[in-house]
Amino acid sequence: MLTRLFDLAPPLLSLLPPEQAHEATLKSLELGLFPRAPADHPSLASRFAGLALPNPIGIAAGFDKDARAADAVLGLGCGFAEIGTVTPRPQAGNPQPRVFRLPEDRAVINRLGFNNGGHKAAHERLQARRGRGGVIGVNIGANKDSDDRIADYVSGLGTFYDVASYFTVNISSPNTPGLRDLQAPEALDALLTRLMAARAQLTDAGGPKRPIVVKLSPDIAEADLPAIVARLVAHAIDGIAVSNTTLSRAGLSDPAAREAGGLSGRPLFHRSTAMLARVYQATGGKIPLIGIGGIDSGAAALAKIRAGATLIQLYTGLIYQGPGLIGRLKEHLIEAVRGAKASTISDLIGLDAETWAEEALYE
Repeated sequence: MLTRLFDLAPPLLSLLPPEQAHEATLKSLELGLFPRAPADHPSLASRFAGLALPNPIGIAAGFDKDARAADAVLGLGCGFAEIGTVTPRPQAGNPQPRVFRLPEDRAVINRLGFNNGGHKAAHERLQARRGRGGVIGVNIGANKDSDDRIADYVSGLGTFYDVASYFTVNISSPNTPGLRDLQAPEALDALLTRLMAARAQLTDAGGPKRPIVVKLSPDIAEADLPAIVARLVAHAIDGIAVSNTTLSRAGLSDPAAREAGGLSGRPLFHRSTAMLARVYQATGGKIPLIGIGGIDSGAAALAKIRAGATLIQLYTGLIYQGPGLIGRLKEHLIEAVRGAKASTISDLIGLDAETWAEEALYE
């Protein structure tokens, strides 16, 4: 019954304003009103930066900003969950309306601006679920009015170190003015030097070594990408997420395309996948990648993995297709492993990286 109701969710939720639809979805998950996924096929088992996952599929940050539904996300069949982006202090984000559906393009534009309840509230929720297992990442950001944004990231690392499976450092959102400046090599050096030093202090005190992932923008100039990746390699980052939302509006047809903010969904697929492959090649495949952007079919999920992704995350595709998409992606990946006569989905990582890396980033 729940499965059938969730199949009807996308058209029903589309009748609500986007943020109300999102809140209704979170509340249903908090109440346990969702279909539980069966156990995963062994061929989907994945490893990422020392973490073992039952499958490589997750929901991208921005869905569960305040750690309200981490266990429900796992229950839906995801191999991992990522909460956030969360900032040290609560903030309301940008004025509404700030989320816009582009159904003609199967896309969404948002200019939310890291709206969240702050570190304390999210940490209490994650602390309350300790002992339940599952891989839960924490996506950390900086307050808009912070005097020291790097200190905000260090604070996030320290606050959530006891409850996070890994951290994603979000320096690529287009909706906080100046945040993307932290991707420049010199600023990236300063950020990662302080983050790695903070982690070293925590591990020296007896804590585990939590993986740190950096999330990049798809709008990085092609000429700048090698220097940025070189800094990530130099600091021995544990993973790279490619990519966040884009400011590009190339090829859109929906009237809402004029709205300001970051674009996600199908139009981002080509750009983000070509960048993913470039990063895979630049790192020699030695740093695991999370592929994000335009995943709304099994073919798109497989393409991300074959372009170099160890894990994948989706969000906008779920808005248009509902949680049944997760199961369909897994079925496609299982068939791909069988068709390749491979053992696990990990055997397919990067097989098409060379081809994708030759694709133009900006069409």
